[in-house]
Amino acid sequence: MVPGGFLGEEDQAPWTDEDPDREMRIAVDFPLTQLLDEYAGQSARYRELVAGNSLDSQAERTIRDGVHVDLRWILLHLTEETARHNGHLDILREMLDGMTGK
Repeated sequence: MVPGGFLGEEDQAPWTDEDPDREMRIAVDFPLTQLLDEYAGQSARYRELVAGNSLDSQAERTIRDGVHVDLRWILLHLTEETARHNGHLDILREMLDGMTGK
């Protein structure tokens, strides 16, 4: 869930019901500097949102199964997703340079 979902705002995500994996393809259409700037902007928005709310605050919108999750759940989910994708990048890096963590 993105900050908009927590706050009850309209979903601005790039995916659609017809193309649920769109965000996996569109990055090649944008300069890396733009993507990094947008990531930095979203990170700042998350920091402000977390600082201004209790971890027990309930999201305005529900997740897929109709549950109103709290901010604690959202942060845990965000951490899991970030770690998963960082792991994917590390695997690709190891495939490219042959170096493993020591």
